[in-house]
Amino acid sequence: EPGELVVLLGPSGSGKTTLLSCLGGILAPTSGRIVVDDVEVTGLRGSELEEYRRTKVGFVFQAFNLVASLSARENVAVPLLLNGISRRAALARADELLARVGMADRARHKPAELSGGQQQRVAVARGLIRDPRVLLADEPTANLDYISAEAVIDLLRALRADGRVIVVSTHDARLVPIADRVVHMAEDAATTDAPPVTVEYVAGETIFNQG
Repeated sequence: EPGELVVLLGPSGSGKTTLLSCLGGILAPTSGRIVVDDVEVTGLRGSELEEYRRTKVGFVFQAFNLVASLSARENVAVPLLLNGISRRAALARADELLARVGMADRARHKPAELSGGQQQRVAVARGLIRDPRVLLADEPTANLDYISAEAVIDLLRALRADGRVIVVSTHDARLVPIADRVVHMAEDAATTDAPPVTVEYVAGETIFNQG
């Protein structure tokens, strides 16, 4: 639903990134249907699929994917510039979004001059540049230290107010409390219902022997 934050939770290899890629129209599923905002994504081809990716979804990549030679504001503005929007208008929109993610004072810095958390916030701003209905974030806290990860989590929580759908793939349990829905991509490890057993050892007895 609009304003809903969905977390795809699971270990590496459980299909989180593949599912995000299908939702974003990058990969085609082998079966089933994907419908976003009344648009059946699985039925789109060619220019219609490009238009969907351009207008309906925003991407936030795990590796940031920022262009090293561009400033933060230029990186955010790139999608609009590629769409033929004037440089002045594109940069003005980039400045607006950088302010929203708390990066206004670093707008003219290049990626190498930013911390991992700052680069991720720039990447989030870029994902929002076209005001998409759906924001897809792939492991947004994976490469960040604790403080930087908390800042990104707070940002994702705040972005729900815009009424867009946010889908986040992660193995980071800290994202679970802010989620409206959690999709477990792999079954939990089997647990045992057996009661605890008391074992007694005499002084000096070997309990574990490596090898």
